[in-house]
Amino acid sequence: MKRFIPFVQGPPVVAVIRLTGSIGLGGRAALSDNALRPVIERAFRRGKPKAVALVINSPGGSPVQSALIAARIRGLAEKHKLPVHAFVEDVAASGGYWLAAAADDIWADAGSIVGSIGVISAGFGAHDLIERYGIERRVFTSAKSKSILDPFLPQKEEDVEILKGLLEEMHSGFVSYVQQRRGDKLSDDEDLFSGRFWLGGTARELGLIDGIAHPEDKLRELYGDKSVFLRYGPRRGLMQRLSASVVTDVMADVEDRASFARYGL
Repeated sequence: MKRFIPFVQGPPVVAVIRLTGSIGLGGRAALSDNALRPVIERAFRRGKPKAVALVINSPGGSPVQSALIAARIRGLAEKHKLPVHAFVEDVAASGGYWLAAAADDIWADAGSIVGSIGVISAGFGAHDLIERYGIERRVFTSAKSKSILDPFLPQKEEDVEILKGLLEEMHSGFVSYVQQRRGDKLSDDEDLFSGRFWLGGTARELGLIDGIAHPEDKLRELYGDKSVFLRYGPRRGLMQRLSASVVTDVMADVEDRASFARYGL
């Protein structure tokens, strides 16, 4: 209670933000800038924290939402002049690593999966299926590129080239951000930005993380044994939970599990 008494210095406060799940606008547990904005802003403001910790367990997702969330964290860190520490649980891959790179240092468990600095686009092709059942696909557009990558039409090489160009541009932005944030900590390993991912020990050798550590132990080492942790994370209101679609939630869970499954989790 000391920290609530005027003129009496209480124990150091560390705000701990949990970032768990895929990153994007859809899905029950998806992390997005809009959903996290009040959570992140409260964490930096409430209780006059000495630092902010990010506890991350994410296989990635939307590059745009990853960039927006990371930018919000960096903006508030600079505004409040607070250090930010990231801790990886099971995985911080792809967009999940983008979030981790927003911190001043990154820590992980020896068994954590880290990396996958790349961009992926996945879809399906069903033109053979609809032909088999005698279904004719009719598409009308006002411009030749409006129907690119239509899954119900045969794949076109020029469409693939357009998509590859977009992916390469996104990947270049991802790489630049990691290089900016990690600087000379990064090794010159040729696979660093190939989309590969590694366990904690190798990730440390590559400079993707700063060391092997767990949140509470490391934070008490940095800020003292009497440190107080204020924990934050996205929440859904009662009415939102009650009105949630069962089908939507099941599909979101399946998609989320599929994202984690890519990393054997």
